[in-house]
Amino acid sequence: MYDPKSLQAEEFISHDEILATLDYAEAHKTDLPLVDSIIEKAGQCKGLTHREASVLLACEDGERIQRIYALAEALKKKFYGNRIVIFAPLYLSNYCVNGCTYCPYHQKNKHIARKKLTQEEVAREVIALQDMGHKRLAIEAGEDPVNNPLDYILECIDTIYSIKHKNGAIRRVNVNIAATTVENYRRLKEAGIGTYILFQETYHKASYESLHPTGPKHDYRYHTEAMDRAMQGGIDDVGLGVLFGLELYKYEFAGLLMHAEHLEAVHGVGPHTISVPRIKHADDIDPGAFDNSISDETFAKLCALIRLAVPYTGMIISTRESQQVREKVIRLGVSQVSGASRTSVGGYQQEERPTDTEQFDVSDQRTLDEVVRWLMEMGYIPSFCTACYREGRTGDRFMSLCKSGQIQNCCHPNALMTLKEYLMDYASEPTRAIGEALIQAELQNIPRDNVRDICADHLEKIAHGIRDFRF
Repeated sequence: MYDPKSLQAEEFISHDEILATLDYAEAHKTDLPLVDSIIEKAGQCKGLTHREASVLLACEDGERIQRIYALAEALKKKFYGNRIVIFAPLYLSNYCVNGCTYCPYHQKNKHIARKKLTQEEVAREVIALQDMGHKRLAIEAGEDPVNNPLDYILECIDTIYSIKHKNGAIRRVNVNIAATTVENYRRLKEAGIGTYILFQETYHKASYESLHPTGPKHDYRYHTEAMDRAMQGGIDDVGLGVLFGLELYKYEFAGLLMHAEHLEAVHGVGPHTISVPRIKHADDIDPGAFDNSISDETFAKLCALIRLAVPYTGMIISTRESQQVREKVIRLGVSQVSGASRTSVGGYQQEERPTDTEQFDVSDQRTLDEVVRWLMEMGYIPSFCTACYREGRTGDRFMSLCKSGQIQNCCHPNALMTLKEYLMDYASEPTRAIGEALIQAELQNIPRDNVRDICADHLEKIAHGIRDFRF
């Protein structure tokens, strides 16, 4: 029997339960009264089970799909408003001992140049990112206990936080590194990381083992139970994700939601974020070799249904996707985007976009200024805020504020204040003009007078050079 509280991966990600769910969804996809009742439940902000969400995913009725999209947009606005958090990845090393068949960093790839940043190079990368205006990074590294031990990762985190350049400072470092031990997660927590992110790649165990034929990542259970160990180590913000295209998307969707259910059942809080990458071309990797690719329309439906199923969870989309795709799914539930990303080791120090150490091709190659202006032209507030992390509003504390709607009183003002910082310190004149008008309009939308007054006071302080507030 399926038990989301089980700590063994094969039990909380039950293959038999997923197959039964997919059969149930297929059998009931034309049961429109059932579909309507599930949509109604989602509209009550109660979330959906993996089976309920799978029924909606299988449903092909055009009217219901449009209702799903409209509801996803409404839930996004209810819990996240019009804010879009911005971050950038920072690749530290592409040395890796794994044999992942979909990643160019796999050990047998002799085409790609191997590189590991020194601390001096890390500092130069950070300064380049600060000069763009970034405040939040997600560090990435291949799995290699010799070249990329945890001590190296911790040293890099310390270096990143230590760099203060002009008005720049990285205020939050999220970490996307290989599964590790409870003790190592405890050390990451003590280093002051934000969210620990680890993509499952695929929840289908047989496919997982085939796609990871060699290296420590081959161990399905150890990898899948990583989030439990991270939470045991004190990290209460964790980020899930699958790499869509490796396995059938309906299977992955059910497995992803089952993982979220498990974390909620065992630890009292689900994932802080869910990422939705699709497999892309990279050195010696042809995405056409994987026959489970999904269309842009299916991808949009997946994003909308994740928003319905876990309405309080942040959703991340990277520069893997084009401007057009990102524009559509931001409306349907995405709350965080990367900007001006380089997926190569040492890529931010170079004017030309290097390709010799890229992990995947970047579809959206605009500058950060262009991304910020694009978001504002669509009516969104680009947010560089990290105050929740620095004020301890993480894990169940963040989720309780989110579920009650009170988080808006923190996030909306902080988004405006960090946007003001960006406009003053980094923006081009056209971007600054749009942003200043947006801030003045948004000030009137802050619901409480005292919050509006505090926000206006902070905006005035920023204009006089005072930085690093926490509201």
